[in-house]
Formats: sequence, structure tokens, C-alpha cells
Amino acid sequence: MSVNIAAFGNERDGPSEDNQQPSLIWSYLRRSALISEIDCSLSASHVGNPAFTEYQASVFGNVRLVVRDCPVWDIFDSDWYTSRSLIGGADIVVIKYSVNDKTSFQELKDNYIPMIKKTLNHCSVPVIISAIGARKNGVPCTCPLCTSDRRRCVTTAEGVQLAKELGATYLELHTLNDFYIQKYFGGVLEYFMIQSLNQKSPEKMKRRKKTQKCHRVQPPQLEQPAEKMPILKGEASHYDADLHNLLCCCQCADVAFYPEDFSTVVEAHKVILCSVSHLFMLLFKVKSPADICDTSIMQTAQSLFTVEAEAAFPLAPRGIPPCIPLLRVVVKDSAFCSCLPDILHFIYSGAFQWERLEEDIKKKVKDPEKTENVLGKVKCILKTPRKLNTTKDCKSQQMKRLYNTSLRLFFNTPVLADVIFKIQDATVPAHRAVLVARCEVMAAMFNGNYLEANSILVPVYGVSKDTFLSFLEYLYTDSCCPAGILQAMSLLICAEMYQVMRLQHICELYIITQLQSMPSRELASTSLSIVSLLKKAKFHNSDCLSTWLLHFIATNYLIFSQKPEFQDLSVEERNFVEMHRWPSNLYLKQLADYRNYIHSQKCHCIVM
Repeated sequence: MSVNIAAFGNERDGPSEDNQQPSLIWSYLRRSALISEIDCSLSASHVGNPAFTEYQASVFGNVRLVVRDCPVWDIFDSDWYTSRSLIGGADIVVIKYSVNDKTSFQELKDNYIPMIKKTLNHCSVPVIISAIGARKNGVPCTCPLCTSDRRRCVTTAEGVQLAKELGATYLELHTLNDFYIQKYFGGVLEYFMIQSLNQKSPEKMKRRKKTQKCHRVQPPQLEQPAEKMPILKGEASHYDADLHNLLCCCQCADVAFYPEDFSTVVEAHKVILCSVSHLFMLLFKVKSPADICDTSIMQTAQSLFTVEAEAAFPLAPRGIPPCIPLLRVVVKDSAFCSCLPDILHFIYSGAFQWERLEEDIKKKVKDPEKTENVLGKVKCILKTPRKLNTTKDCKSQQMKRLYNTSLRLFFNTPVLADVIFKIQDATVPAHRAVLVARCEVMAAMFNGNYLEANSILVPVYGVSKDTFLSFLEYLYTDSCCPAGILQAMSLLICAEMYQVMRLQHICELYIITQLQSMPSRELASTSLSIVSLLKKAKFHNSDCLSTWLLHFIATNYLIFSQKPEFQDLSVEERNFVEMHRWPSNLYLKQLADYRNYIHSQKCHCIVM
């Protein structure tokens, strides 16, 4: 027997890269006297950014304890099927937050608690809310992108109200010492473990009693379907890497920065710069001075940059199609201009490695006063009047969130758009830089010897407008939420057409998840053709989905064999389904023989 625990949230007070700080789950596993043989492993192949950390241990002697600790709430935005499966497979859910981080608590309450409540409606799982830390009045966050005030603490009343909304148990752990970990948190957690084990054990006891009571001929045992379906795993996001590679190769650059002597050139992309900075929005006329309330942003823009006419420059950036207008900007500050490549790498990378940027600027400028001046201007460029959607560890996550939210502002809008797709007598504006960064097919299309490379209007065939909009939304935001199985299949076909494999896998997982959650009665009455989905999956090289659908038809043989669409299966597919059908012909024969035996004995079957 085993107990599965899913833990979400970060108990640390603020942004920190110190992985040695104690965590609630790890402290419990190490301090509890009931725990032995602890094993820790990362769930994702990309070790630098794992989705969650998995701990396995023994509890109560021989019971296996599996804990999946997910400190970053981003998984609910970017990987919904993993977060749903974590909660769905858990016997106990633990939600953690720091009482000294009001911003993250508010984000948890507004954005993620509704998702958790929706998931918990389908299963009865005990929830423990742990408020961790002694309340204190700290200094505000010094992060250059963070405008939040962390001096406010999360009150007990707010935590209790949150627990009431979820029907959860609320705990306050002022420190992670032996008392709070072993006797307080551990006592509550171990109580729920025992409850979970008690719920699992009666099922075995009932089967034993039935076996002992019935001494006559037993009915045939119907085994579960063989687990031969392919297991699909979500592909790790490469959103940040795509944008950083865009800067390195500088395809479709539409802005060039020069020093005052025009000796060098640094290329960039308006849409990326505007997605992270109101100063660039002002410079590139996306926003007017009336839209910018912060005077320091306007002053920095005027003192640092000058937009010049194209004819004034002797150098021309490479690989610019004639259809893309080129904006040329003079950088007035020579020290800032020399550091501009490092600053752009910092912005495009999405990793927000502020300390590394500081070191790079110090090495290049070598003057402490000039270094501070350059860093101050970088902070002003990245400053935004609106409230950022931050996490506790903003140094590693904030830029990614900023891209995901801000690039959405440029999705399906003519602002800064340099290409227009024509679909079904409608037009959809887009930005070449985003398309080239996120899709290799479009990168070849806009940079090769194709008509689209020098054309503003690009026709799209074989895809509906809604499907293509969903495809573009994924390219801009790295997220996807189909409205149904048919839309997911259409989006899968579009993803296969443009060779965006991660989106194709997301659509496959969505279709599988939806079909798995469909009750047998709904499956029997639905007008959705599973065989048609199978044909499309095969035609568009979705091997994993087509194999899974074949097993799905075989597993629900009694339902699908009665549908007219069953006759559309090929001979090879029909043979596969007949071979792997459930219930099997052998079981049905044994069941018929058993019923004949019961009827011949003229006795009442206590089992059937």
C-alpha cells in the first residue's frame, strides 16, 4: 500500500536563489521518526527548471510514501495536465505560503485557488494549508522589476478564510523546528495518512469475506484491461530559449541601435523590447507620453535615445527583407551603448540573472560611477507603472511571466505588426519576430527564397480562422486551452503542418484526458466519432495518439462494436481490436458457462 502527497507553494519569505534554505516537506521527512529510506529525484529532464521534486520514503514500517513537491505555481499556467494529474492522484494535498509574502499569497488566492477548487470538485482529498514563518516588518524588495511592497504580512484571518473556501485544515508554523514539524504539522499529516490507509484497506477485507462465505463455484474474474497504452509525457517548454535564440541569430530584426559615431550596430526586435518595457513602448510610439505616468521613464528615453532617419547611417543590418521598415536609434550614452549587447541578452533570456548582468557591466565599464549609472538606466528601462505578476522567486521566474503576459498584448493586434495572414476572407495581424523565434517552418518561410519573405500579406490554406488564432496564441504565450476534442484535433493538425511538436503533444494529451474522463454512458451516446479521430491521427503522423485510440476502442469494445463507425476500421485495425478487446471472448464464454451452471442448480447466486 502507498500514500501519495502533492505539495504546492513556496514557504520562503522572498526572492532567493539559496537552495539550502529549509523547506517544510524536506524538514518533515528528515525529522519525523516514522520516516525511513528517503529518496529524492527530479521529475523533469531539464534539471535547471524541474516541474516538481519527488520524494519517496517508508512510513509506518512498510507503507510507501510518495511526495511530489511543486514550489512554483507556474505549472498551473503552462502545464495544466500535469498539475491536474498531481492533484487527481494525491491522497493528501498540502498548500504552503510564507506569512511575510503578501504578494504571492494574493496571487495564490486570486489565480490558483479557483483552479484547485475546480480540480478538487471531482475527488474527495483532505487539504492542509500551512502558513509558515513569524510575521515581521521587513524592508521592501530591491528587485529592479518588483514594485510590490512586502512589508505587509498575511494575517491569520486571511489564512483561515482561505482554508474555509477549500474546506481545508489551517496550520500556522512559526518556525520549522522539531515542535512544529514533528508534533504539529506531522501529527495532522500522519492522521490523514492513517485515514487514507483505512479507506483503502476495507476494500481488501470485503473481498476476503466474500471469498470465505462463498463455497460454491465462483463466477469468472474479470481482470482489468492490459496497460499497454502509450504513456505520453509533456515536453518541457523552450519558450525562453526560443526568444534568446532570436537575439543570437537576429532574424527579422526591425530596430538597430548605433553609437554616436555609427561605428557599430546592435540589432533587436520592437515587439520583444516593448513586451518588457514601457520606455521602449514610448520610444517606438506604441504608447504616447500621456499614457506614461512616470516622468523618469520619459526623461530617460529622451536623454538616452534618439530616433534617426534611415539615410543618415552607413551600416545596414543583415538579412532585413525590404517589406520590413527599419527603425534606427542612436544611443547617446557611450558606456550604456558598450553594454547594450549584455543588456539585450539579459532581456531576451527570460532568466533574469541580475547579478550576472551587474558583473558583466562592471567588467566592461570598469568605472564604479559609470557602472551605477548604466545599471540605474537599465532599472528605469525595465520599470513598469503597472503591478507585475510576480512570484516569490522573481529572479528566476519573473521575466518568464512577464513575457507570457505582455506578449499576449500584441497577439492579434495591428500594433507593431509586420505581416498579415489572410484566412477565410478574414485577416489576422502578426509579428515576424515572434513567428520566426517560435516556429521553424515560419522561420524558413520568412527568411528563405519564398514569396512570403518579401510579402506583407500571406495567405493561409487548409486551416480555419479559429484554429489558426489558437495556434498563434500558443506561439505568443506558450499556453493552449482547446475548447473541446474536435478543436484540439484541428489544432493538432495545424501544429503538425507547422512542425510545432510540443503543441502537438499538448493536443494529444488533451484529447486523451478528455476521453479518459468520459463516462461509459456518455461514450455510448456521443456523436463524436472515435474512429474518425483515429484516421486523422494516423494521417497526420500522430503515432502515439493513434495507438492510444486503438487501445481505447479495444478497451471499450462492447460500446464501440455496436456503433456504425466500427465498420470503418481497416482489416489490420479490426484484427488488433479483436486481439486486445475487453472483456475478452474467453471471459464472456466463462460467464455464459457460469450462468448456465447457476440456472441448472436452480439456486440463487449470492454474488450475481
